[in-house]
Amino acid sequence: MPVTNPVTANDREYPAPKVCAIAICLDGCEPEYLEKAIADGLMPNLARMKETGTDRLAHSVIPSFTNPNNLSIATGRPPIVHGICGNYLYDPDTGEEVMMNDVRFLRAPTVFSKFYEAGARVAIVTAKDKLRALLGAGLKFDEDRAKCFSAEKSDTSTQAEHGQDAASKWLGMAQPEVYSAELSEFVFAAGVKLLREWKPDVMYLTTTDYVQHKYAPDDAQAKSFYEMFDKYLGQLDEMGAAIVVTADHGMKPKHDANGDPQVIYVQDLMDEWLGEAAARVILPITDPYVVHHGALGGFATAYLPKDADRADIIARLKKHDELLEVISKEEAVKRFELPEDRIGDIVMISTENMTIGTSEHRHDLAALNEPLRSHGGLTEQVVPFIANRKLDLPSKPELRNFDAFYYATTAAAQ
Repeated sequence: MPVTNPVTANDREYPAPKVCAIAICLDGCEPEYLEKAIADGLMPNLARMKETGTDRLAHSVIPSFTNPNNLSIATGRPPIVHGICGNYLYDPDTGEEVMMNDVRFLRAPTVFSKFYEAGARVAIVTAKDKLRALLGAGLKFDEDRAKCFSAEKSDTSTQAEHGQDAASKWLGMAQPEVYSAELSEFVFAAGVKLLREWKPDVMYLTTTDYVQHKYAPDDAQAKSFYEMFDKYLGQLDEMGAAIVVTADHGMKPKHDANGDPQVIYVQDLMDEWLGEAAARVILPITDPYVVHHGALGGFATAYLPKDADRADIIARLKKHDELLEVISKEEAVKRFELPEDRIGDIVMISTENMTIGTSEHRHDLAALNEPLRSHGGLTEQVVPFIANRKLDLPSKPELRNFDAFYYATTAAAQ
């Protein structure tokens, strides 16, 4: 049954789309990647969209990591509402560090689930499987109105759990390696086939930043990736969908002139000041896929012992030029709209070309075959926000990447 009335999700009203409303999250897409590829004539479709549609920059949520931003795009709200404030979570009550990819951590319904409840056909394709359960929360797959599968596990997807049996066979593409550009290409190819054959009302396509971690905007491999994306984007555009292209975060070089990683190891500092393991430094970038970044990013949080002088620790950390911001939990909650119970006593953000580590011996950097590139801080917060239709975007308050579906459905309703 078609959606005819606006859909409300987390106190935002989304217009009923007349054509498919698509948001595309290009993982790690520093705006410079698009600028370089367009300048070389490799992205004619996106270049045309920028000229005839809408071309803006937006802000991601902080920390500028994958899970918080994908769930913000999926819910239309910041982490203080949906609860996902990192890829990784520390539970001080149990002393356990766990992945935050289970649906039990999600505190708000997704836009997708609300459109599904209203009778829409909803499609979600993600590169890595770590996001699939969260993005698909609230969907049911017994009426052929929802599909939610990953490229990473496309050989083993099922109708009952993902809305699509053996997605790789259905698409005619082999299940890609997780560390590859092909993982993202699978997402785009699946999006084209779904739009052409299955005709969803709302669709979300989200990729992996493997290429962006490895290659700078001027590198041939990066340009080839965006040239590939542009061809699929052109096909989606030709079929009449209303499309918003954005990103979960940017990407910056985090190495010195010799190509060696630039890291401040904060757990080592805490051990020196407070005693070994008295404090607990958590790196929310941590996930099962650390080969391309060594679990080094621009954002960290620390849990201090109860008798620690927090103001003194903050003052000591602020003396380190590698850190752009060192603030209390309370300030971080207010500034970055984070869930108070899921961050530590202090929050640290590194400077543009620096990362934060725990202890030096805990980071295996042997797999970093290229100079380190990473994200997580304020310097990776600016992302593209490009639509294939003219949109009336306000200058204030600032545009956010999680406005993607609001404006995609607004354009699709015209």
